[in-house]
Amino acid sequence: MTAPATKLLKWYDRHRRHLPWRAAPGVVADPYAVWLSEIMLQQTTVPAVKPYYEKFLGLWPRVEDLAAAATDDVMRAWAGLGYYSRARNLHACAKVVASEHGGRFPDTEDGFRALPGIGPYTAAAITAIAFGKRAVVVDGNVERVVTRLFTIAEPMPRAKPLVREKTDTLTPQKRAGDFAQAMMDLGATLCSPRRPACSLCPFSADCQAHAEGRAEEFPVKLPKAERPSRSGAAFFLRRKDGSVLVRTRPDKGLLGGMTEIPGTEWSKDFKLADALLSAPLAADWKKLPGHVVHVFTHFALRLTVFVALHEGKAPKGARFVKDQLLDDEALPSVMRKVIEHARRFEGK
Repeated sequence: MTAPATKLLKWYDRHRRHLPWRAAPGVVADPYAVWLSEIMLQQTTVPAVKPYYEKFLGLWPRVEDLAAAATDDVMRAWAGLGYYSRARNLHACAKVVASEHGGRFPDTEDGFRALPGIGPYTAAAITAIAFGKRAVVVDGNVERVVTRLFTIAEPMPRAKPLVREKTDTLTPQKRAGDFAQAMMDLGATLCSPRRPACSLCPFSADCQAHAEGRAEEFPVKLPKAERPSRSGAAFFLRRKDGSVLVRTRPDKGLLGGMTEIPGTEWSKDFKLADALLSAPLAADWKKLPGHVVHVFTHFALRLTVFVALHEGKAPKGARFVKDQLLDDEALPSVMRKVIEHARRFEGK
C-alpha cells in the first residue's frame, strides 16, 4: 500500500461519512444497496438522493422486488430526482439481474458493464465497494483530488485518462472499496472546489498544488459554452370535475416515460403565435402571465402556459387525472412547475 493510501485510510477510519447505503466498518456491503445508491448519485448530490434511496428500499427491499415492479410505479417513485433515463435503466438492470443472474449481482467490472445503464465508473465503484475487489474509481470528487495532488495542468475532460492513470498508482490492492469511498469523502468535505481545508487534509504533505499555494486552480477546465435556449407552450386543461389532462412521454428521449402536461415541441425557433395549433383539444385557451423557466443540462427552457376548461373526452394518448392524485403521477420537475404556475393563476 502506498504511503498516501495509508494516510488516507487512517483519515477515513476516523472521519468517514455515515451514509444510509454505506456498510458500517466490519460489515459486508449489500451489492443491491451499493448499486441502487451509485445509480442515484450519478450527477446528483447526497442530500437529494437520501430520501429517494430510502423510499426505493422501503418499496422494493430486494432487486427481485424492483424487477417485479410496474414501470409506472418506478417512474413515479423517481419523479423529481432528474435524469430519468437512470430510472428506466435501473428497472431494466433489475430485471436482468433477477431473471438472468438469479438475483445476484456480478462481482467483476466486466460483468457489471454488461448490465443496462452501467458505465465504467459505476462498474468500478460497485466492484470495489460491494465486493472489495481492486478497481480504479474516478468521479468528480476524485478528479479534483488527483489533479491537485499531481498539478495536472491539462484541462478537463481531456485530462481524464491521465487522472485515471494517476489514481491507479494510488489505489491499493487491499481495502479498495474503502479507498474509493475515502477519496470521494475527501473531495466532498475537505478538498472542496473553493477554499479547500488543506491544513486538515491527509494528503497535505504530498499535494503539489497545496505546496505551490494553487489548490483552487485545479482541476483546470475549459470555458463553458453558452447554454442554448429553447421555448414552447404547455396546455393545462381542466374538466369541471377538477381533473387535469396529462399524457405519458415516449419511453425514449428526454424525460422518457414520465407524465407531462401536453404541450408543443421545445425548439429554438418556437413561435408563440402558432402555439394553439398544437393544443390537445379545441377550447377557449387563455394565456397566463409570465413563464415557466427550467434549466436542463444541455439547454434552458422557457414555457408559456395556456389554461382552459373542457367537458369532452381525453384525446388519444392522453388521460384525465383527478387533481388530488396529480401529485402522485411521475411528473418531472419542469411539469410540476407548470402545474404550480397554472394553479397560481386559476380563478384570477
